[in-house]
Amino acid sequence: MAGKEKLRELPAVHEVLSRLDAALARYPRALVVEEVRRVLEARRSGIMAGNGAAEGSIEAEVEKALAALARPSLRRVINATGVVLHTNLGRAPLGPQQPIAGYSNLEYDLDAGRRGKRDVHAGVLFEKLLGCPAIAVNNNAAAIYLALNELAVGYEVIVSRGELIEIGDGFRIPDIMQRSGAVLREVGTTNRTSIQDYRNAINERTRLLLRVHPSNFRIEGFTARPELSELVALGKERGIPVYEDLGSGCVVDLRPFGINEPLVSDSLRAGVDLVSFSGDKLLGGPQAGILAGKAEIVARLRRNPMFRALRLDKLIYQTLENTLRALLFEQWERIPALAMIRMSAEQIRERAERLVAALPSIHARIEPGESVIGGGSTPAQSIPTWLIVMEPKDVIGAEKLLRAGDPPVIARIEDDRILVDLRTVFAEEEEELGRALQALS
Repeated sequence: MAGKEKLRELPAVHEVLSRLDAALARYPRALVVEEVRRVLEARRSGIMAGNGAAEGSIEAEVEKALAALARPSLRRVINATGVVLHTNLGRAPLGPQQPIAGYSNLEYDLDAGRRGKRDVHAGVLFEKLLGCPAIAVNNNAAAIYLALNELAVGYEVIVSRGELIEIGDGFRIPDIMQRSGAVLREVGTTNRTSIQDYRNAINERTRLLLRVHPSNFRIEGFTARPELSELVALGKERGIPVYEDLGSGCVVDLRPFGINEPLVSDSLRAGVDLVSFSGDKLLGGPQAGILAGKAEIVARLRRNPMFRALRLDKLIYQTLENTLRALLFEQWERIPALAMIRMSAEQIRERAERLVAALPSIHARIEPGESVIGGGSTPAQSIPTWLIVMEPKDVIGAEKLLRAGDPPVIARIEDDRILVDLRTVFAEEEEELGRALQALS
């Protein structure tokens, strides 16, 4: 009986609308009506389920829901974790971007005055950087799919068992191979594969020799796999293309900065017929999958109907072009990921000391620590850094407070401490970060 009384107490839609004049002025009427009906239905369902009447006014709940809809979901955050390519925070951070407003010459040849191809905007720069033709699709998984679908659909691809990896949220090499229509031919064992294993597996159905760089893990101990030069020699001997997925896409030599990743150019110089890699890892650009190699193979990939389905948007092409041009002219400061990797521990210590000195109320100290590359790159490799260390009484609550800020601050929790690594914090973000840290004191 009480439930029926509560139901009768619920106002009609028009009654709630009459008390929402401000909301009706800011938002489309149809949207306000929809939210009012949704809130009323939720309360009605709660009463019918025996949960009683919800607390708070209906009008306030509608206003809150409308405000949430109006607020962008994708937001800038301050990455204070020290993970340069943070998968959950968009991988490679981008510098300031100004999208081309209005129309553009995306697929228009200005010199010839006729239709052009959108991949030319990055193609010339790729050829300058890598010395061979290249195309781009929407991510590296798509690049692998396109390569396998074009070069080996219905036929066998030989790959070492130790390279049948899983990357990211359930992306597995065997699964993408099956979807592409290629047939997996495993050779060797998890920890040891020889060139003879590849040789013995080759038959009349073999169309590709695949080598996969284990970007996010490392097997150590009793291990072996053929040198790339051996695989290339076997491919040439048997007339079978060699395709290497490099994943991280290291185009610039980062060994002087403590990062030892295979260079794309080294694989191409070794004679690999095709390589693929990500655009938003060590390349430092937007999400993309790059395929580079022999001109005839790249031309085949471009003609594949799936290339159109997997192609890049104009905004991504603009960002990719800007990144490639900065790489070509060695303008490292325009590629934040590379600038962060190249930053010395001493530079970070000086920044941390200045920030802590300017905020005496935060009760923090500075300790040596380690930054990591992340993003499925450089496993077991780190870079020396200096950390701002705070030990609030409620560490979980403090971290939650940082995330709730505007902008949100994402920090690390380790041993009941909050750790802030300025390697991944832009200099212009330090003032905002300081205010967020002060709120914890």
